Amino acid sequence: MRRRTLFIALGASAIAIPLRLFAQQPKIARIGILRSGAPPDPLVEALKEGLRELGYVEGKNIGFEYRWAEGREERLPSLATDLVRIKVDVIVASGGAPAVRATMRATTAIPIVMLVGPDPVEAGLVASLARPGGNVTGLTYQIDELPGKWLELLKETVPKLSRVAALWDPGNGEGMLNISERAARSLGLQLQALKVGRPDDYASAFAEARKRRAQAVVVLGSPFNYANRERIVALAAKHRLPAMYDQRDFVVGSGGLMSYGPDFYALFRRGATYVDKILKGARPADLPVERPTRFELVINMKAAKALGLKIPQSVLLRADRVIE
Repeated sequence: MRRRTLFIALGASAIAIPLRLFAQQPKIARIGILRSGAPPDPLVEALKEGLRELGYVEGKNIGFEYRWAEGREERLPSLATDLVRIKVDVIVASGGAPAVRATMRATTAIPIVMLVGPDPVEAGLVASLARPGGNVTGLTYQIDELPGKWLELLKETVPKLSRVAALWDPGNGEGMLNISERAARSLGLQLQALKVGRPDDYASAFAEARKRRAQAVVVLGSPFNYANRERIVALAAKHRLPAMYDQRDFVVGSGGLMSYGPDFYALFRRGATYVDKILKGARPADLPVERPTRFELVINMKAAKALGLKIPQSVLLRADRVIE
């Protein structure tokens, strides 16, 4: 009898130990990432780096489901729906308002962390920055002062500047274009808005800029322009037009002349804190939308030399990074 009792007790223990170990395995949070562009994407890597800094280890307590639109906006709705179908815990939608809208249409239950350029209130993505409401929160990198800064730097860099072409993606809204036009008027500059919506539009846009005797180009930030940065930089060089960009990747990675804007890598790392808070129980409706506080000026002296352009010392002294 004692022997039978012992065997039963040992058998129960053998079953209980694996069950207990199984129960202690941490849940792997599944994060859906919806991007307008295509891999490899250094900004997504910045987001993942931010999550690692917060203690998340891929394959151990966090996993990622990627959906890339590859520059085709019409693919966003089906990609967002697919992330909802597989029941991810959080969706990080970045690359412009269309990516966020597609996700919002696909779900009102799964939390959405946005990383977008347009004003999210004006774009109808949140009720207010302080109290977003609904299931969306995150960061916006639209700063109304940026276009004025871009044009000021161009005016200081390009002698006798009076006409500036602006590459504008209508899919990103009219807010930044309107602000740019007001800034141009205040600086005594004529702004020529050139609409781009397809990759083939860039060649004709630069040809039009030359036809209108533009002396420089400002590229208004959008996921579409970012995805086509190599093409834009090459055309600016071909037409010998000094160009100002909103992200350093146009300059550091693609050889453009100069950029001024938020530190996008810091922004995407910051986006990881939203994911972390939501996974720990916070509601998106209660997490205020943030704007960037850190900006950087990057100048490429090689590109300036190719254009025969001398960058004033007053501009160089303000640069955070100079590529020799």
